[in-house]
Amino acid sequence: MTQLAISVRRAESTEAAALANLVNRAYSVEGFFVEGDRTSAAEIRELCRTGSFIVLEGEGGLAAAVYVQAGPGGATFGMLAVDPSVQGMGLGTRLVRIAEAMAEAMGASTISIELVNLREELMRWYGGLGYRPVGTAPFVEHRTVKQPCHFVAMQRTLAAPALAAA
Repeated sequence: MTQLAISVRRAESTEAAALANLVNRAYSVEGFFVEGDRTSAAEIRELCRTGSFIVLEGEGGLAAAVYVQAGPGGATFGMLAVDPSVQGMGLGTRLVRIAEAMAEAMGASTISIELVNLREELMRWYGGLGYRPVGTAPFVEHRTVKQPCHFVAMQRTLAAPALAAA
């Protein structure tokens, strides 16, 4: 297995085009059920206003990214994307664990993600990381759907916040 020198940092909104490119390459496997790109630079810039993209950067540039947002009901993450040339090296797991740590630091007690039901391999993968299905939602996106699908919400309980000493 190739060793990667990887650094972790928050992405800047000025990197929206590079992030969109990474996400779209990683999500190209969804072409069997949906048409078009997963995201755009404009959508990435908008998401940077409401949350954070965390990136793993290697010698050749962006290797992986994930979007994290905290809310009153807990944290959510999405657009987990690993460059196809470095998939299978643990970068996705590393980013999920970083997203969870960020959520905990923001005071969230749970973290959630929505997956398309047709991506069964992802539901198994997230299940292995401790995520459990908690509901479904209609697939509402800008892309044209080639076959019926819906979102499956998966959630994981995070460590309880430490109680302050009295």
